Amino acid sequence: MTNAETILKLNEALSTLIKAYEELQEENTGLKARINELEDEVLELESAKEDLEKNVDEFKDHTQKDKSNISTMLGKIESILNKKSSSNTNSNVTSSTPTTNTVTPEASKEKLEEKKDDIFSNTSNPSSPSSLLDNLKKEEPKEESNSNKIDLNRMASLLNGFNH
Repeated sequence: MTNAETILKLNEALSTLIKAYEELQEENTGLKARINELEDEVLELESAKEDLEKNVDEFKDHTQKDKSNISTMLGKIESILNKKSSSNTNSNVTSSTPTTNTVTPEASKEKLEEKKDDIFSNTSNPSSPSSLLDNLKKEEPKEESNSNKIDLNRMASLLNGFNH
């Protein structure tokens, strides 16, 4: 082998090495670009996760507020019913002919407690205030229907007040 042949073979080997190096550089550049894309995607996902966690916290807060509003509503309804029961009891005590179909405060409290339990046990089934009012209307004693109209209107306005 002569010097010229050796130089030619070394040139070919060097060209092959340079070509392989350039290919590796291109592949490296492509990988760096992909890494940057993935890092950007990770940042976007972390941002989305933070937003979702914030939304979950807001939903929990709203749920707690809704529970508080329902409790307040039930407390007001209970106080209205207690006022109604006590006024019925007072009118029955003062009248000379007592009626046997009167609702005692204990009975109305028991019904109210049952209503509370039903409402809180059915939180997965959303019920509108109007359906709650309809349920209350259905279970009222019929002999008190005329005297309860005012209270039902007050309860409806209370329920509507919580929706706005």
